Amino acid sequence: MPRLNPRLIDTGSPPIPEIQAWGRRYDGKHGPLMNLCQAVPAYPPPPEMLERLAAAAGSAEAAAYGPIQGDAALREAYAAHLRRLYGGSCAAQNVAITAGCNQAYFVAMMALAGRGDAVIVPTPWYFNHAMSLDMLGIEARGLPCGPGFLPDPQAAEALIDGRVRAIVLVTPNNPTGAAYPPALVARFHALCRRRGIWLVLDETYRDFLPPGHGAPHGLLQGEGWPENLVQLYSFSKSFAIPGHRLGALAAPEVLLPQLGKVMDCVQICANRPAQAAVAWGIDALAGWREEKRTEMDARGRALRAGFKDLAGWRLEALGAYFAYVRHPFGEASAWDVARHLATEHGLMALPGPAFAGAERHLRIAFANVDVAGVSALLERLRRVEEERPALAAAG
Repeated sequence: MPRLNPRLIDTGSPPIPEIQAWGRRYDGKHGPLMNLCQAVPAYPPPPEMLERLAAAAGSAEAAAYGPIQGDAALREAYAAHLRRLYGGSCAAQNVAITAGCNQAYFVAMMALAGRGDAVIVPTPWYFNHAMSLDMLGIEARGLPCGPGFLPDPQAAEALIDGRVRAIVLVTPNNPTGAAYPPALVARFHALCRRRGIWLVLDETYRDFLPPGHGAPHGLLQGEGWPENLVQLYSFSKSFAIPGHRLGALAAPEVLLPQLGKVMDCVQICANRPAQAAVAWGIDALAGWREEKRTEMDARGRALRAGFKDLAGWRLEALGAYFAYVRHPFGEASAWDVARHLATEHGLMALPGPAFAGAERHLRIAFANVDVAGVSALLERLRRVEEERPALAAAG
């Protein structure tokens, strides 16, 4: 076979398909298989959204190419949403609409760094972020998090050298769920500004902060867009339409033409029926999204309360979609624990090492189950506890 790109061969594979393959071996003895490994909402979009999607998909206009950086209606609606949430003066010219937040990240990395450069990413990290950098020949320079899985700006500054082009923060975090305090985000932004590098702020899960939380940070309160900030977002999660692949990127206006070059080569334009539906839904479905925020918070609180009664298990971080837990099986590989949970108990969760994290950790995506499902999850984990001696010995 002719030679392939060695950078792609050396890039790790996404772990979710492997976990799902283990789940297919589960015999159902403890109840239905539970998908706790993929970050997807366990509820459909509202009927009004589905109607808008169907109508737009059936239109001749949506079947044609659209503007590379997104349809004007959605760019304007999203910029207005950012102004309401953060204050400031974000304009449509600061916004690009992408095919999901993963594309927004990939486009940003191609624009901000090149082969041989480095980007600082706190660990544990979202595996697709590291995979994208590996493919591009950019070093993913890990920044181990401290207590509460919060990154330290001083530790980050010690990692900055002439090759570093950006720092990436994900808040609320994937995989840990930790929400970074506004003051911490401000310190990182000030560090990046002082050192002449970019801050890339992935806010995919910001709509699932607890009710009444307020703006996640204050970086956008001034006039104009901060010159070294790129902000990423996912409509897919907030509107429960991950299959329609729709995200957004906001950045200094001068950066948008460079981003457009990459977007034109990757997909030309994002899903146009979804753009039309979401442009309507940003305002019209604000109440529905708030209900889902409250619902997700209830799931998280139920999980937090339940873990207090689980012997051996320890909940180390929780927020938005995710719980990051320490398993009770000694030195057993987290991959082995995840395999056992999937094949024997029908619980598909991701091991910490999939995120460059510790062997003792698992990520549980509780967004995939309702409050009753959280109770079922906790009951199965109690059963797993009975097998602790055998699994610990296997380690």
